Amino acid sequence: MDFSLSVEEREVRDWVRTFVQRDLMPREQEVLRRERAGQPGLTGEELRELQLKAKESGFWGVQTPEEYGGMGLSAVMTALLEAELGRTFVPFRFGGAADNILYYANDEQKERYLLPTISGERKSCFAITEPGAGSDAKAIRTSARKDGTDWVINGEKTFITGGNEADFVMVFAITDPAALNSRGQANGGVTCFLVDRDAGWKSEYIDTMGEWGPAALVFEDVRVPETQILGELGHGFDLAMQWIGAGRYLLPARAIGSCERLISMAIEHANTRETFGQKIAERQAIQWMIADSGTELEALRWLVLHAAWQVDQKLDSRHAQSMAKLYGGVKANEIVDRVLQIHGGMGYTRELPVERWYRELRLLRIYEGTDEIQRRTIARNLLKGHVKVGGTLG
Repeated sequence: MDFSLSVEEREVRDWVRTFVQRDLMPREQEVLRRERAGQPGLTGEELRELQLKAKESGFWGVQTPEEYGGMGLSAVMTALLEAELGRTFVPFRFGGAADNILYYANDEQKERYLLPTISGERKSCFAITEPGAGSDAKAIRTSARKDGTDWVINGEKTFITGGNEADFVMVFAITDPAALNSRGQANGGVTCFLVDRDAGWKSEYIDTMGEWGPAALVFEDVRVPETQILGELGHGFDLAMQWIGAGRYLLPARAIGSCERLISMAIEHANTRETFGQKIAERQAIQWMIADSGTELEALRWLVLHAAWQVDQKLDSRHAQSMAKLYGGVKANEIVDRVLQIHGGMGYTRELPVERWYRELRLLRIYEGTDEIQRRTIARNLLKGHVKVGGTLG
């Protein structure tokens, strides 16, 4: 069993590591200053410039198929990239990507939505979460009523990533109320629509404890033609589950890099900070915090890479991804809490980025499947025998 990286994986990882250290980390103090002033850490123009700089070295559309001008990297390699990007809190992402379900678009829709999104000319958002639903994705209330050859959409979505910047949305609405079950939950009867902002939907910024700025989307008699249906009428929920489950492993992958950087900061501080005539690194309490954090980081790394490996092998990776997401969210929060404690009062200030990561990593336990939802999924799979104890090697 060989756990070493291939030559290609190592080269790709090292390039991204260099890019992060050379082009992103030097911006950290300015990002913190802007965020303290209530401004975006990076402007849209700055993000675009960085993306184009990466593109000059071939880093564009990391998981986008090569036929669409992307790199078409494996899940394992993408996880390695995300871990490297996680070493900084500068809000960077590689350009040239589109949501996986946009590839279900027909030829006309691809020309209008998919290709411009890949090129960076258009911005999309995915809208299924609703104020009264949360983790219960089937509890959709947004409706679409047929009127001639058009559909009229009414409802509200919430906590939509990119909803304030998007110029079109992939919105999920009930098109067949008869398909709801006795508890009012949808499975069949949900359809995904591609809706341009100029069709009339509105977005409202949601202020959060972190720097992530999601949106509430409001649809009031928004009229769209039947040609705006993505996929098939009544089969939108299947598309939604494909979107949600496609890259859950990438969230804890990014946390790997954050935790590596945080633990390194804790080690450096422990080796220089003195109390009562001794370096705090000589205190057992500090040593145990470092030991636990280092061990948990390595466990997280292999959970993430194993889930990514399953994706590459075309295996059902949902269980492995849930385990990586759950463990990553819980342990990343424990690690950043320890690192803040090791730094004492300075860790609590905004002079250091520790409290910034503290707020950012807290979100990992909520979005794209809360801890409780992951535990429910893992327990159900084990109790019903869908997955055997011992996993792949069991």
